[in-house]
Amino acid sequence: MKQIYFDNTATSFPKPPGVIEAINHYLMNIGANPGRGGHKAAIGAGQIVFNTRKKLAKMFGLENPMHVIFGYNATDTLNLAMKGVVKQGDHVITSSMEHNSVIRPLNELKSSGIITLSIVHAKADGVVDVNDIEREITDKTTTFVFNHVSNVCSCEQRISEIGALAKKHNLILIVDGAQSAGVVPLNVNKANISLYAFTGHKSLFGPQGVGGLLIADDFDYKRIKPLKQGGTGSLSDQTVQPGFLPDCFESGTMNIAGIAGLSAGLDFINETGLENIYQHEKNLLKYFVESAKSNVKGFQTVGYTDKSINVCSFFIKGISVSELAQVLSEKYAISCRQGLHCAPLAHQTLGTFPNGTCRFGFNIFNTKDEIDKATMALAEISKKINTKTL
Repeated sequence: MKQIYFDNTATSFPKPPGVIEAINHYLMNIGANPGRGGHKAAIGAGQIVFNTRKKLAKMFGLENPMHVIFGYNATDTLNLAMKGVVKQGDHVITSSMEHNSVIRPLNELKSSGIITLSIVHAKADGVVDVNDIEREITDKTTTFVFNHVSNVCSCEQRISEIGALAKKHNLILIVDGAQSAGVVPLNVNKANISLYAFTGHKSLFGPQGVGGLLIADDFDYKRIKPLKQGGTGSLSDQTVQPGFLPDCFESGTMNIAGIAGLSAGLDFINETGLENIYQHEKNLLKYFVESAKSNVKGFQTVGYTDKSINVCSFFIKGISVSELAQVLSEKYAISCRQGLHCAPLAHQTLGTFPNGTCRFGFNIFNTKDEIDKATMALAEISKKINTKTL
């Protein structure tokens, strides 16, 4: 039985063929470290990295590709952004819809006595009212941290409005773009985002182990304190960290094979069209929800609205989400995610804590035929629940 993969919110699969080819090409024909030698292979590796910076800068509206900082994932670069900019006594504002990649570092900063923290409660659809954010601002507030799109229900925060509010009060806006990069068109500068963290292995179609931080063109990068120091391949005669971009934030050997794959993933997105990807995934989500509501007894969505993008959190009455996901995997070869999705506050907001939900996450490679098969599977499971034959 062929696998139906609906766990794209965790990591996208399959990868476009060009991604595999680019990784293989690097490993088989280049293999060197950029900036660690003047030979042809090292220069070739450097070209891969620089060209990928340029592609990311263009996709997100940055003028200077050196404002693209590579890391290992969104969690890695969110830590750099948050811990790098806050100072003793700062007040930070975030939301109740954040992933643990935001909440855990902020709580660590809070418990260490470095910051005070306000968590703005989102509405029933997972969206935060910008007026509620403004009411939390004090004379100590320096930083906003918000996700762009929720990994639980794919609601989209009003990032441009939040950015305008940050600009009005001269605050730093850090955005978690793990779920939006590669799906939702965004110009970082126009949205008044200071720092935007992304991961490569989700909707950018790269492999695991590569991500980055985008620094707005008008943001003073020297306001970010590097979290690590080490070899950069530049200024090797000095024993202090270089102070220029991107070297000041990129110590040690990067995942060049991953960056090569990410570069090919960006090519795939540009060839397919970001708007086409967005509409395809949104249409699949609507199709699934309408089909499941019509055919699956006890089916209930969580946080879904007509503005949701590509993720459906749901449950079926009478069966735990863990058992449901297990049955889908073992009997129907349908891969999905169950539980709290590393976002306990979001589930508290949506009323599904501590049990969580089943989560289907769609991408450009999913089809209506796959959704029809999944709906039939859910309908069969629901029927067996009601006849106690599961």
